[in-house]
Amino acid sequence: MLLQLFLLFFLIGAVSFGGGYAMIPVIEREVTQRNWLTTSEFTDFVGLSGVAPGSIASNSATTVGYHIGGIYGALISSLAITLPSLIFILVMAKNYEKVKDHQLITSAFYGLRPIVTSLIIYAAINFALSNGVIAFDFSTKMVGMFIIFAVSFCSLLFLKLHPTIVIIMSGILGVFVFR
Repeated sequence: MLLQLFLLFFLIGAVSFGGGYAMIPVIEREVTQRNWLTTSEFTDFVGLSGVAPGSIASNSATTVGYHIGGIYGALISSLAITLPSLIFILVMAKNYEKVKDHQLITSAFYGLRPIVTSLIIYAAINFALSNGVIAFDFSTKMVGMFIIFAVSFCSLLFLKLHPTIVIIMSGILGVFVFR
């Protein structure tokens, strides 16, 4: 099982561009297809990963790895998802001066920007649908989630509050709304 965790998260780390949020739908698909986690469990793990310090992708890999393989699973998954980036960055840093103005390289990176944005939006919508933030009923729970979403979104976009403050604020609101 540890080898499966390593190979899966190494592959995800190697083919995912755009940072942690862009990796979330890939991780979700892979772990749910393998029946390692349900969508609901994965959603809870992503929530936990989002409030912990560090990258949401590596935190998610760590929590999934721990769930599947204990402490060794957590360590192996964390190493595996970050290792491709480490290798890539070391190679790019060593060769930066040679490739920084190469048209093919710069064009490829410009081409990756839209897919990164679409992966992040897809992850957000999929996450919201799977955990009930977007629902087609007007239950108290759904209305409460929408209010917390709206307050959080506006606090980030218009008030420019630090995400840590918004996360803490959302947790406090959750205690009052869902008690």
